[in-house]
Amino acid sequence: MRYYLYVSRAKTDMLFGQIPRKLLSRLVTEAKLDLKLVSVSLQEPREAPGLYDRLDVVEAYLDREYDISWMTESAFWFRGEAGLRISGGHDIDGPVLMTGVEENLVVVLIGSARHLVGHQEPSPELGRVGHSWLPSLHKLLENARAAAGAVNAPAVDDRGTLRDVVAFSGSVAGPATSCEFLARQLMRGTVVDADGRSRHVIIGTPLYVAMSDEIPGA
Repeated sequence: MRYYLYVSRAKTDMLFGQIPRKLLSRLVTEAKLDLKLVSVSLQEPREAPGLYDRLDVVEAYLDREYDISWMTESAFWFRGEAGLRISGGHDIDGPVLMTGVEENLVVVLIGSARHLVGHQEPSPELGRVGHSWLPSLHKLLENARAAAGAVNAPAVDDRGTLRDVVAFSGSVAGPATSCEFLARQLMRGTVVDADGRSRHVIIGTPLYVAMSDEIPGA
């Protein structure tokens, strides 16, 4: 049983809707889920599956069809565990950034704040803006640089983005929460930070982030 901090309803629904219906019954059995999910293969399901049921089916499908790697390896989908600090999330229709540093690895996860568990969905009439992509990250980094009084022009290449991510991760205050996550890779690379250390950086957008069973400091 997971204690979720973030679940992307948008990604869950998008991916769930693409699962071949012939596989659904098998995935439900393999994931040991409630058989009511089989009803989604009908024209008019009597009971719609809940968010966490759909998430379990999506994760089972990704495990089956994709090569999901650990965060230190290169793959489109990756799992990981890290102590994450959250930046943003106050504006329900804005972005949220979760960053963690594990030895020489810097992990950055970007998504929409409305998917933080406990947040209410904004009214559909207000429209929705997705933040699970690099342009939102670039904007956050530009704002952080401006707030710090940097005078350099905004970085437009991959290396500049990775360097800014490393610098930003080191500036986020507050305690880190031990988390596990499943995410889609957006960018990956290695850069040298301001102290001359080589840092491997992975940027992704999470399907979910949950509290890890690991006890901090243990």
